[in-house]
Amino acid sequence: MPNLPEIVAAAPELEAIFRDLHANPEIGLGKVRTSGIVAAKLREYGVDEVHEGVGKTGVVGVLKGRGQGNRRVGLRADMDALPSQEASSVDYASRNAGKMHACGHDGHTTMLLGAARYLADLMQGWMRDICDGMGKAFGVTITVEFREIFDVLVNDQDLTDA
Repeated sequence: MPNLPEIVAAAPELEAIFRDLHANPEIGLGKVRTSGIVAAKLREYGVDEVHEGVGKTGVVGVLKGRGQGNRRVGLRADMDALPSQEASSVDYASRNAGKMHACGHDGHTTMLLGAARYLADLMQGWMRDICDGMGKAFGVTITVEFREIFDVLVNDQDLTDA
């Protein structure tokens, strides 16, 4: 099966994400940086809903798509590392003493982000295709622009608990 051009175009960014995750492993419920990166990338890619703090550091992205049915596809990736010292000499080796991605979760997370990017683009691409078709039919140019207008609300945990 040939590689899709959209996936090939995303490869440099995904490789950079993989190297960053590999170099900065986090363990268990301490995956604050990692989950923040995942959530930020999902938003950047245009995922409809991004829920953070699921089970403390979990992230759930929801793509609504264009259909009206109730069928869904779930994709899941593990993000945590292991309590082990990395002994490799790669330039993206773990910078966190006693922690490393020895189990491949850095790659797993990166692959899922790649899938999310592709699927989200397939839904943004569909919107652009509709606008292009309407523009041609009416002899006008339609520009599609997705903008984040508001920052995400982050509640102070101490005040929330009170």
